[in-house]
Formats: sequence, C-alpha cells, structure tokens
Amino acid sequence: MDTLINIKPKLSFIGVGWIGRHRMKAAADSTLADVEIVYDPSEDCLSEAKKMIPGATFTSSFNEAVSGTEIDGIVIASPSALHMDQCIEALQNNKAVFCQKPLGRNAEEVIKILKTAEQSNKLLGVDFSYRYTDAFQKICSVVKSGELGKIFAVDLKFHNAYGPDKAWFYNKELAGGGCVLDLGIHLIDLMLVALDFPQVIHVSSNLYSKGISSKGKNIVEDFAIASIKLEDDITASLACSWNLQAGKEAIIEVAFYGTKGGVALKNINGSFYDFVGERYWGTKKEILSQPPDEWGGRALIEWIKTLSQSNNYKPEAIQYLSSAEIVDKIYGKI
Repeated sequence: MDTLINIKPKLSFIGVGWIGRHRMKAAADSTLADVEIVYDPSEDCLSEAKKMIPGATFTSSFNEAVSGTEIDGIVIASPSALHMDQCIEALQNNKAVFCQKPLGRNAEEVIKILKTAEQSNKLLGVDFSYRYTDAFQKICSVVKSGELGKIFAVDLKFHNAYGPDKAWFYNKELAGGGCVLDLGIHLIDLMLVALDFPQVIHVSSNLYSKGISSKGKNIVEDFAIASIKLEDDITASLACSWNLQAGKEAIIEVAFYGTKGGVALKNINGSFYDFVGERYWGTKKEILSQPPDEWGGRALIEWIKTLSQSNNYKPEAIQYLSSAEIVDKIYGKI
C-alpha cells in the first residue's frame, strides 16, 4: 500500500539505547502510533525497553524488525555506521524511515539513502530535533520575516563538557567524524533552515584531537572551528567540541545578526535541554521563548503525523544532503 490515510501507524524501533528508548517513549506517549517491534542486538537494551513497552515484540533479528507486512515505519537509532544499510533495507522493504542524525557518515551515503527513498516512494525523516525547540521556532520566524534587515553573520556554538560514552564514537570508520558530525551538524541544519538553504560559497576549517591538528588524519576531532561563506555575503562561524574545559556542562548557541537587529537561541545554565530565545536591538533585549519546553520527541511526532496521512516520499528530503555536504567540506572531503 503506497498511501496511508488517517491511520495509526505501526512502528518498528531499530536500536534502543538511551536515545532510542527516549524516542520510543515519545511515540508511545503520543498515542499517535503503536510500537509493534523492537530490535537491538543488546539483551540489556531490550530488557530496558521491555519495561517501557511490555506489549511489543522484542527481537535480536533485524530482518524480523523490518520485513513485517504489518509495519508502516521504521525508527532507526543505531550507531552511525549502520544507518545507510539499515535505512536502505527498510526502504526496500516498503517501509517509511525516521533516522537519527547523521543520516549518513558523509554526503555519498546520504545520496544513496535519498535515491532509495525516492525510488521506493517512501517517506524519509531525520531526527534534527533542535528544529522543534520553541526557542528556535521563535527566532526562525523573525529571521524569515525580514525584520532583521540584511543578515550578514551567523554564530554557531556547541561545546559539550563530556565526550560520548560509546567507544564507536571515537572510531572514525564507524562514526564518520567527531564533534562536527555529532554536534555541529545540528547547528548547521538550524542555520540552513532559517536561511532557506542558501548556496555555500566556501568553507575553511581547523580540526583538533587532544590539542593536536587532526585534519586529514584517521582520527576523530574533539574540537573544531569552521568559517562558512554563504551566498548573499553571509558568513557563519562554527565552533564545537567534546570535553572542552568550559566551566559548565554545555554551551549551545545559534545567533543571527542583521543590519536591523539580531536573534539567538541559547542554552541556560549549561543545560542540554533548556533554551531561551532572544531578540536584540542594539543594547536592548526581548525574551521570545523560555523553558519549560518538552521538545525532545517532536521531530518524531511530526514524522508520525505525516506518516499517518501518507507514506509517500517528500521531495524536501533533499535538504538532508545540504548539511552533509557542508560537513564533508569541513572535513576536507570535497
């Protein structure tokens, strides 16, 4: 069946580590979808998932999770190295797909997934979750309104005082990259969304691992600085890191500056979850948004809502390639 009209989708979850379980709970709590099958090669992860969704089928067989004829969509939260193959197999099994970022470890993998989704005519979504924070929604609206005048500068920061707790993140072959692909890609995506996916003119970057230049080496970076030149004479500055001596758990900021004002999303008190949206006129500041804001599962919920109406491919999925190409430029791949 190519089109789903006003149904409650049945989902399989692929990978139920911390983020996978969080998204699974969001789907179940929404009551907009039924969690039917849960796959993970780890018995510990499956055991934790069973506590949350006891009525689902739990399996260590990936094929069982993606081939069931009753399943409408697949939610993938596995390590990055598995995303391309798992997405493609799910799409070729006529299932819609929602995948954790990064969709692929590089633009080449993203292109293969996009081509498969289009050929299969199946809905494809990526968990760029920060798009759905109230703070970003508010500042994005101001950016798009033109009220900031000529936008000429964008500041992007994501410093995480902790590094990832899984060993595969530090293996370049498995992860595809370090803090840029883990954290920076979120900020790049927000910039592109707010500016309506402008053409990229030039990218320059410096990458470090434990204080030593890592660009071009077979190691993942834990600190990165990049300058991204966009069309219409806009320059974006990106800085991101793992394990930075930052004096707090996290520093997260997305700011747009124009000739008539500025706006910014900023985290509060080092939080990974609490954000404020601010608007600036000279030395004056207006608060556009502030906590509480339960945004973590919204990207998935929006995908489920779309899936309940139609599982057909949406051409706007091509936007996922834009952030992947900028990341490749930062890594010096293209």
